[in-house]
This record gives sequence, C-alpha cells and structure tokens, in this order.
Amino acid sequence: MTDKLVLVTGASGEIGQALVQKLAQRGGYKIVTADFANLPDVIKPMSVEHVQGDLVYKIKTFYDYDFDVIFHLAASLSSKAEVATEDAHRINVEGTMQLLMMAAYRAEKYSKPIKFLFPSSIAVYGMGDVETKRRADSVKEDEYNSPHTMYGCNKLYCEKLGVYYSKFYGQKHLDVNPPTMLDFRSLRFPGLISAFTVPSGGTSDYGPEMLHAAAQNKAYACFVREDSKISFMAMPDAIKSLMMLMDAPRESLSSNVYNVAAFALTAAQFRDRAVNAFKNAKINFEPNPRRQGIVDSWPADVNDALARADWGWKPDYDVDAFFDDYFLPEIRKRYGK
Repeated sequence: MTDKLVLVTGASGEIGQALVQKLAQRGGYKIVTADFANLPDVIKPMSVEHVQGDLVYKIKTFYDYDFDVIFHLAASLSSKAEVATEDAHRINVEGTMQLLMMAAYRAEKYSKPIKFLFPSSIAVYGMGDVETKRRADSVKEDEYNSPHTMYGCNKLYCEKLGVYYSKFYGQKHLDVNPPTMLDFRSLRFPGLISAFTVPSGGTSDYGPEMLHAAAQNKAYACFVREDSKISFMAMPDAIKSLMMLMDAPRESLSSNVYNVAAFALTAAQFRDRAVNAFKNAKINFEPNPRRQGIVDSWPADVNDALARADWGWKPDYDVDAFFDDYFLPEIRKRYGK
C-alpha cells in the first residue's frame, strides 16, 4: 500500500512536533514539513523534506506535490498578533488562503480528494463582558462569534475561507457535488498545555507558567485575575482529536468546524494545584489589562457535543488525569522535584 503524502506546516511548533511524531509512530505516511524555523532534531528523521522560510512565499513550491492530507498549523499566535497586527494578518490569513487555493486547485484539476485540517481557537469567540461570559458558561460553535482580537478575527475568517473553498469554490460547477474535492475540517482548540515544552508567553500560558515557576521555587505574578476561567487541554488530546477528525468518514460529519474540550479551570484553581504540588510556591495576581481583556473575551468553557456525536470525540485527560498522570510527573522530572 502506498504511503500517503502529508504536509505539516508550522512543524517546529508545539503542536507540529507532537503531530509529526504521532504520524511517524502510526506509519503509512511520507511527511513533508514546513516552518519559518529549522526543524528540531527530535523530528528531523521523520520528515522526508523540510521547506524552510516564510510560508506565504513558499506555497508556490507545493503546487507540484501530490498531497493527500494537509495540516496547516503555521500561525502568528494571540499575544504576538495583538502587537504586530498587519504581520499577523499576512501570516494567518494570506498564508492560509494561498494554501487553500493550492489545495482546491489540485483537488479539482486531478479529481483527487485532499483533506485540509485547520486548528482554530476559542479566540474566535467574543463575550461582550464578564457577566455575559459567566452567564453563557459553555458555548456552542455558532454562538458569540464576535472575536475581540486580531488572532480571533484571523481564525474565524480562515474557517469561513475553508468552508468556501471546500463547498462553493468554482460555483459555475454547482451541478457537481461537491464543486471541489477539497475536504476542509477545523477544530477550535482551547488553551493547549504540553508537559514537554516550556510555555512561550501565550495568552493561555498563565496556568503552566505557575507550575513551572513553583517547581523551580520562583515567585510568579499571574497576569489575570483569580476568577479568570477558560478551557484547557493536554497536548496528547489535541493530537488525538486531529487524528480522529482526519480519520472520520466525510459522511459522518455534519459540520466543517468543531469545538473540542477537556476541562475548564480558573486561575485560582491552577494556583491551588501548584501550591498542593509544590509547598513553597509563591504566586500572586497582578492582572495585565490587555491580556486580561483577551481572556475575558474567551468563553469559560465550550460545548463539544457535536464532535462527540459525529466522530466519537472524548478526551483521555480530565483535570485530575492531566495533573496527576501527565503534567506533574514530567515537570517534577524536568526540575528534579
């Protein structure tokens, strides 16, 4: 059986590295990677080719590749996108659109289906105020789609672009169902936490940052209020959800875009976990107005009933399993605790 050719953009990032390792472990794939950065040594042997550079200018090179699956992970993330909005739009929107155009073109020209997996984010939601957030609690895919950040705007627009290129591109051929053979599938991820990488300053990183600081006996000033609450997920569950959605038969999917969830915690609950695990933890709260505003605009939790019904989604790590079986053992190992 011929190996499937897979493209993973953003392969040097947290999700990218974990995804490449999972694809290689499963077998049956030839993996082409792309990133602005060098490929980390841990996944270099797993990539048959690495395309390095600005994706917007590299996409033309992919028109000659016969991809079966594309995982488009490359993005400028939330905190950085708020500082460099034009650059974020170029990377997040133009890069995604160029890749979608390439995939749709090849799918239509060669009558070959291409799966396009796109990680979106809870940043696509925009809660009007804190009281609305508390009242809404767990939100569905079609609720509160009014993002407050450039990153959220970019992600929501790219979801719409994916649906367009998957369902409506080439509308002069509407007698064909679907008009193209591009199969766009998107997941709205909560805050993702990896036990194997150090937090990089993302807007949802205050939770793991607390624990990394506590494990090193360092004081930590949390940049959001104690009552700030959003949903989180262990990195292995994020990779599991991507693989499950890739494998799901098209006929079982009632949507192109799905929420996935695992557990939701307040910043105070993260602090309590840190103190319980590391008795000398020194954590206080010094909210940063800009970052606090972003977290307040995200829902306290998301409703993932659609993913559970359509393709059997269920996380492996609830809140206790996340801390006890996944995160704390690794962080203790890292810091000799």
